Amino acid sequence: ITMPDQQEIELQAAAFRRLQQHLMQDRTDVQNIDLMNLAGFCRNCLSRWYQEAANARGIEMTKEEARELFYGMSMEDWKKNYQTDATSGQQAEFKEAF
Repeated sequence: ITMPDQQEIELQAAAFRRLQQHLMQDRTDVQNIDLMNLAGFCRNCLSRWYQEAANARGIEMTKEEARELFYGMSMEDWKKNYQTDATSGQQAEFKEAF
């Protein structure tokens, strides 16, 4: 299928926003370590890629600013509200994968 570049960008942006909603609102129970172990990326990776895209376009953005934009709250608040301690099994799987 072919489409105008702007339309493709809009669809990509919509898909990204839906992924963000899924991870940040629908599935807050899924831990970042589980995402890393299963998919090789997590919410922090997505916020870092967002930061890198901004920086590449001359928009200054820190890691903390990108995380707050992606998470919709400070990292401290996210951890307090949603993050649980990683189990020894999760940690072992992470060490093996990375």
